Amino acid sequence: MIVTWGSRKRKSISFGLFSQFELNAIVSSYSMNWRSKYIWIELLKGSRKTSNFLWFFILFLGSLGFLVVGTSSYLGRNIISVFPSDQILFFPQGLIMSFYGIAGLFISSYLWCTILWNVGSGYDQFDRKEGIVSIFRWGFPGINRRILLRFLMQDIQSIRIQNKEGISPHCILYIEVRGQGAIPLSRTNKTFLTLDKIEEKAAELAYFLNVPIEVF
Repeated sequence: MIVTWGSRKRKSISFGLFSQFELNAIVSSYSMNWRSKYIWIELLKGSRKTSNFLWFFILFLGSLGFLVVGTSSYLGRNIISVFPSDQILFFPQGLIMSFYGIAGLFISSYLWCTILWNVGSGYDQFDRKEGIVSIFRWGFPGINRRILLRFLMQDIQSIRIQNKEGISPHCILYIEVRGQGAIPLSRTNKTFLTLDKIEEKAAELAYFLNVPIEVF
């Protein structure tokens, strides 16, 4: 999906038509960020994070163990000696463990798909010389596999930082675009982006774009 905002036609570098392999090869030399006087390019890692790989293996092995024990209790013999089920009745313990095992396999499969397709990865490009902003993200296969948003830099009204409290507190960085509302750029996580880094990024981006910062 490609969405372009703004009435004026300008020439601008766009990575949206490249494949994921080609995109990674083109921007690999920029590391995770590349900035100059007139251009700001920031790459997003997406779902291929160490924590996601770790959670996948934990969920997959744990759910596989539950399913093996549940199936062994149903058959009345151990399928794998590592997972003894002699003291477990199929109803209700074995049935419940089988249910958890199947559910866990579905969740781990979904997580693996997000890792395989690297959902959420992409780049943010702010071209001050051309006056164009390009935001690209990889999604799930289908019509929204490639999401490219392009609009004029002069339509950016502010940089917004939204703090959300609760069970899972986090901070989200937005850009406020005239007539389009707030577009999310990044959010905090325990590994890469902390609140301090989000605030630092917001200040640098606001200075680069010459727009104010709003905190909610």
